[in-house]
Amino acid sequence: MKDLKVLVAEDEYLILMGLKSNLENLGYKVVGEATNGEELIKLALEKKPDMIIADINLPVMDGLEALRRISEKVFIPTLIVSGYDDEELIDKAKNLGVLGYLIKPIDESDLKAEIEIALSRFEDIKNLKNELEVTKETLESRKLIEKAKGIVMERLRLNEEESMKFLQKKSRNSNKKLVDVAQEIIEADKAFRID
Repeated sequence: MKDLKVLVAEDEYLILMGLKSNLENLGYKVVGEATNGEELIKLALEKKPDMIIADINLPVMDGLEALRRISEKVFIPTLIVSGYDDEELIDKAKNLGVLGYLIKPIDESDLKAEIEIALSRFEDIKNLKNELEVTKETLESRKLIEKAKGIVMERLRLNEEESMKFLQKKSRNSNKKLVDVAQEIIEADKAFRID
């Protein structure tokens, strides 16, 4: 992904410039440079990068807190940078959904590998979230159809199979989705019961 837009957050100027240079050498575009946690949040929401690479220890607000706040608003793959290998920090980063943890100094080849792995994991997570959303929608639709089928069975004194055929025919004749027909029947039944 050569046109990857990366937001970098690092308060040490030389490390920031080195990171930026490595990213550009790899063909990525640095769309923003934050030097503190608040700036990181502002730039992330403004620039909408494809990836964030942030130092844990940022002034004003630490990197993990800034990333937590960003993740409440947008889903962006993130790599954390730290000067030391600290189990507690690694656990906090994992719990935030950070996709990689780099120890300074950062080698260009290590950076490339981490980015590629993080992007692959991010795609997997995105796909799982989409599948979950489709499954939820399907389940909700099925519940509505079953409820409408029950109403039709009660109102028209039909068995389950006849009731389903009735709904399907109504769907075809009105050129509407089955779930939309079911919703209309449920709404009409509510209005009928209130009056």
